[in-house]
Amino acid sequence: MRVVTGEAKGRKLKSPKTIGTRPIIARVKTALFDILAGEVEDTHFLDLFAGTGSVGIEALSRGAASATFIEMNYKVLTLVRENLQTTGLADRAEVLHADAFKFLQRYASDAPDERQRMYDIIYVAPPQYQGMAAQALQMLDTSTLLSDNGLVIVQIHPKERESVAVVHCVRLMLTDERRYGSTLLMFYRVPYGHDHE
Repeated sequence: MRVVTGEAKGRKLKSPKTIGTRPIIARVKTALFDILAGEVEDTHFLDLFAGTGSVGIEALSRGAASATFIEMNYKVLTLVRENLQTTGLADRAEVLHADAFKFLQRYASDAPDERQRMYDIIYVAPPQYQGMAAQALQMLDTSTLLSDNGLVIVQIHPKERESVAVVHCVRLMLTDERRYGSTLLMFYRVPYGHDHE
């Protein structure tokens, strides 16, 4: 597994042998960032179920201003830190040992804290078949973590699509979805001009 392009292009990333951690394959990661194209530069990126950190690291390599990595498994989190050091991108990264849902719950209030960072792109790739993607999407719909006109990308197995698609969102709108074999990417955006209620 390597960084596809950008300032850390070609750098090899360590990957765990942990059950439940499923690193994104190179073809899907390349397609994802081709879709995002020029949207990544200067953004604040949140890799919510970070795993190896491959997606957030790719965002940093392509010019994101910062990336925050949330991972509950401490051994996997150590690999994220090692991968950030290997790629030379650690200075723009924040790595947090935390449960993703507890992290989201912390920012579920009506008004954002003035000191709180808001994210332009949030990547959601939880363990499969546990309903986590739908739960995270529901929480992000009202979260103060997502910037106005922000983007949430959900990575799931196509068989999980219905459980995510039925989530009733007030703020987020499904604008695109792409399937690559056993991986489905669903893109949710905050429409321009939609403010926090």
